[in-house]
Amino acid sequence: MFNPKKLIQSRYSTYITLIGVYLLSSLLTRIILNGLSFSKTNFSILELIKIYCTGFYFDVFIAFSFYTFYLLYLLFLPKRWIGSLLDKSLTFFILVLTLFIVFFSFAGEFPFWNEFNVRYNFIAVDYLIYTYEVIENINQSYPIPLILLFLVFLIGLVFWLLLKKSIFKATFENQLPFISRLKISLPFLLITILLGFISTNKQAEYSTNTYVNELSKNGVFSFFSAFRANELDYDLFYKKLDIYQAYQIIQNELKLKYHLTNKKTNSIEREISTDSIAITPNIVLIAIESFSADFLKTFGNTQNLTPNYEKLAKESIFFTNLYATGTRTIRGMEALTLCVPPTPGNSIVRRPNNDNLFSIATILKDKNYDLKFIYGGDGYFDNMNDFFGGQLFDIVDRDRGNPLSDAIKTKRYAIPDKEVKFENAWGICDEDIYQQSIKYANQLAKKSKPFFQFIMTTSNHKPYSFPEHTINMKQGNRESAVKYTDYALGKYIENAKKQPWFKNTVFVVVADHCASSAGKWEINIDKHHIPAIIYNLKKPIQVDKLCSQIDLMPTLFGLLHWSYKSNFYGNNIFEFEKQNERALIGNYRTLGLLKDNIFTQLTDRKTSQQFIWNPKDKSLTENPTQNKAYENIAIGYYQTASERFKTGKMKTK
Repeated sequence: MFNPKKLIQSRYSTYITLIGVYLLSSLLTRIILNGLSFSKTNFSILELIKIYCTGFYFDVFIAFSFYTFYLLYLLFLPKRWIGSLLDKSLTFFILVLTLFIVFFSFAGEFPFWNEFNVRYNFIAVDYLIYTYEVIENINQSYPIPLILLFLVFLIGLVFWLLLKKSIFKATFENQLPFISRLKISLPFLLITILLGFISTNKQAEYSTNTYVNELSKNGVFSFFSAFRANELDYDLFYKKLDIYQAYQIIQNELKLKYHLTNKKTNSIEREISTDSIAITPNIVLIAIESFSADFLKTFGNTQNLTPNYEKLAKESIFFTNLYATGTRTIRGMEALTLCVPPTPGNSIVRRPNNDNLFSIATILKDKNYDLKFIYGGDGYFDNMNDFFGGQLFDIVDRDRGNPLSDAIKTKRYAIPDKEVKFENAWGICDEDIYQQSIKYANQLAKKSKPFFQFIMTTSNHKPYSFPEHTINMKQGNRESAVKYTDYALGKYIENAKKQPWFKNTVFVVVADHCASSAGKWEINIDKHHIPAIIYNLKKPIQVDKLCSQIDLMPTLFGLLHWSYKSNFYGNNIFEFEKQNERALIGNYRTLGLLKDNIFTQLTDRKTSQQFIWNPKDKSLTENPTQNKAYENIAIGYYQTASERFKTGKMKTK
């Protein structure tokens, strides 16, 4: 008969204790994360019970899985070696290593939760690929020596407990024969294998409240789930229509005043034409890191963080009702360059076979523009260099020795150390990146060829550090970084005004995404609201039409009176009728369409939900009557976009 007391006092005493330490640590982590989110949550007693029961289920599986190696060691180490110097040395080594990994993973959950309000996910998988940026960012953001010292203290505390309670004594003195050890080990192994087959992260996603779902998860389990599922096939996971019907819906959505080349095929190609005379000014597209609309006084902020941007907005075409497609930089890049909805899984920027796609570069090259992607870090991060190089951009970055793909035939210019006055883990400061813009603009101004620059800033990113003596706020917090970002932008525009090419240059300034995406709902619409301006082109105007990042560049092309064949999902906002207004919003797995204050949400469980969006109080309430037409429009956008990339229809050659 199973005797727990006998098991605890056996060769397996250390193993059982380590399982208990893991479960206790995970429980404390969940309690602390719950406490950190207390002001943003309002859980019932039943929800709390479900959170902690579901969490315990995942914790047990990960604890058993994590210590499977040690369990096998206990099983197969010959009886005559139990208690030997070899046994003690290997046991202590295994314990120190595993405890360090366990405590480090739990410690890492707190800054990750603070940044994203979720357990380890797709982003954590991505970040671990880029060890230099991640390690440097951690080193610059947190007191690493103190954290390591605390982890060593915790490991020492566990060892003290094992010694105090004579647990090591039982582990090294209880010389169980192999058959007895097999009888103990086998149930643990079978339970681990069984849980491995039946456990999925979706079991923790039973609520419409993101915080409930995330607190129910285990961070390590979520990490490996994300690692396995970073590519999502639309056809397998989402609601579908007949593909011909899906294209017909989108053709109807996109035609506006333009002519579709062929309405009978699965195509979105159409002729954009104008009778006006086209102009080809220089164009500078600035994507500002994590620049939420909430930072602007225009949208209610009272901290005066963005005086320069707001001054520019009053002198610009200012888009006040524009939404980011995603929650990461590469989603913003995807939307601004490819003008497509955010297809599920990895951004197209990160996917293989993403060269020679129909993009803004296709149009700009046809207009004889010089194209440069200017980034203050190493563009190897997130595959940015290969993506932009694959669209025929020249690359300007820090170049830390990571080469471009052999398939990329483009120029690369390294930013030299002597031109950098400040740099952190993510790259050079915004002032320095803007100096690179001025430098290359001055070089090209001497030629008759117009230039296009895509500038990606980095200063508004953790660790929120920037040059001293620039603004009157302290380093290390988000608001200070926003203030510095705005300061650098204002300084750049003033510098640009002194250059001979300024009068013939249009500046498009937009966020890549918001500073945070977390909230009550799986997709929080207000956490996608971003500002955008087109400066130095036409008389100032405020545009309140609902639109998306994917519409920004087609709108600019329309304002420049360009005629071209378009395969964009984005359109000229000034051609929008009321029925054409919409925003496309996603977050890797969940895909959304906002139209007429109805938000349609598609999940990877082949389900859909609809909500009523109230922009005044930023609330969502379930739509009592499903609008089937809007659901079909949402499906049409995402199904056709996924099909076009998957089948190569987005390719230009």
